[in-house]
Amino acid sequence: MVEPKTDFGTYISSYADFPTQGILFRDISPLLASQVGMMAAIDRFEESLSCYNIDMIAGIESRGFLFSTLLAMRLKVGSIMIRKPGKLPGDLAFKKYELEYGSSELTLQKQAGLEERNVLIVDDLLATGGTLAAAKSLLVEQRANVIACAVVIELLALNGREKLDLPIVALKAYDD
Repeated sequence: MVEPKTDFGTYISSYADFPTQGILFRDISPLLASQVGMMAAIDRFEESLSCYNIDMIAGIESRGFLFSTLLAMRLKVGSIMIRKPGKLPGDLAFKKYELEYGSSELTLQKQAGLEERNVLIVDDLLATGGTLAAAKSLLVEQRANVIACAVVIELLALNGREKLDLPIVALKAYDD
């Protein structure tokens, strides 16, 4: 059991002007490199989400997979992948969404049995909310019941929460 006072910021590095001028990049590589940090992260997610009846976890490409898979194993539920186009075979559902400077797309393998299942979405970052909102829409179109989102980092100044209308669990929130 992780102590509530665990500061996940100690496992996140910051890089100014990366990948472009004016961006403060939050790097989770130190968290991924730390067995103690990763265990604490999965413990915190498990504790924070214990009030939900989760049937399935949907991880968003690619860093979301690292947390969604471990959490799914811990909770003894299945895990599915939401990916960029061209990465998944089979019968796919697609969702285009707008970014600040263009658009992107997410895909999901159409799954028998996803209907009416309680799904948690997991990603590394909640910024503007566009990617998580698209993932939610994609799952809802497959008749899943999206119940919450879990992220490692939330950038509060970008107000991404407002696009989701879902409970959000964030390990670390930044105001800048």
